[in-house]
Order: sequence, then C-alpha cells, then structure tokens
Amino acid sequence: MEPKATCPAAACLVERKFHVLVGVTGSVAALKLPLLVSKLLDIPGLEVAVVTTERAKHFYNPQDIPVSLYSDADEWEMWKCRTDPVLHIDLRRWADLLLVAPLDANTLGKVASGICDNLLTCVIRAWDCSKPLLFCPAMNTAMWEHPVTAQQVNQLKAFGYVEIPCVTKKLVCGDKGLGAMAEVGTIVDKVKEVLFQHIGFQQS
Repeated sequence: MEPKATCPAAACLVERKFHVLVGVTGSVAALKLPLLVSKLLDIPGLEVAVVTTERAKHFYNPQDIPVSLYSDADEWEMWKCRTDPVLHIDLRRWADLLLVAPLDANTLGKVASGICDNLLTCVIRAWDCSKPLLFCPAMNTAMWEHPVTAQQVNQLKAFGYVEIPCVTKKLVCGDKGLGAMAEVGTIVDKVKEVLFQHIGFQQS
C-alpha cells in the first residue's frame, strides 16, 4: 500500500514496509550490532537485514541477530550459473536505505576508492544513489586523525552518502579521543529522520 499524502509520517511508515540493510565491518564497534538491530526493529513498519564482512564476525554472535544475516559465502553459494540470482544486486534492489555501522578504516578506504572485493562493498558499489546511504565511521583516534581519513570521508559525502559523525570517548584500546562510532540512539534517530524525509519525497 502506498502512503497517503495526508497521513502523519509515523502512520505512513506503518502502512508501507521500508527495508533497511545494515552493513557491519570489522571495527570493535560491531559489538553493538545486536543492540542496533533491536532498536531498528522497534521502528514501526521497518524490515531489517544485515550484511557482514568476515572480520566483523569476530565481534558479535550471529545467534544474537534476529534477522537475515548475509556474508561473502552466501553470494558464492547462491550463484552457480548464469541464470542464478546475484546476491549483491538482489540486496541492492531490496533495500530502501543502507546503513553502514560501523564503517571501519579499511572499508572506508575501499569504498572511497571504488574497491568491491566482498559482499558489502559490492552492494555499496552497485548502490542506487537516489536512495539514502548512511555511514558511521569508527576507528582508533590515531587512524581517524590520519590526513587520508578526512579525504576519504569527504569523498563518500561527495557521492551523496550521509555521515553520522563519530564521537569522543575512551576507546577499547585505552586511548581517549575522537573515532568512536556514534551512539546507537543517535544512529536510530538519524535513520528515522531520513526515512520520514524519504516518505515526503515520495509523496511530492
């Protein structure tokens, strides 16, 4: 059902299912994936799926993720011959919004350069830029302060992607400074904001 032009934003969201694809990479902030998914599922009318890098798997238990969870092996297991589905394209078509949280330094560099060597970076490379892509950088303060980081973040924003800025806190390594992923509540609020803007855009 298409949302009615006169209904409140929250009601519109209930009437039309929106698909949020969460990408998770190999930062220690991936520990927050179960909480992030749980809070996203609290938003009425939202369907969520997760694409993980192999390194991200180190930081969470897949049994704590109550939605479809895809990784590199799924892409290759699905595709055997020409007529088989291509998972990164199917996920790109399915998703209304892509949220990469956390986006580690390695994947930031890949995306800024157009490298697509795993399922998540292939989804990003194939992404329909008319749909929102949000990214949440997360890395050690020394890595964040490296001059190349600002260049790469600016490149992603030049693509039209939306940054949810990192924050200052004591990191797991013991350092204190900028580089920690934004709080889950901040990320979820931004997703809500972008979804409601998306509804308004569709109605105009």
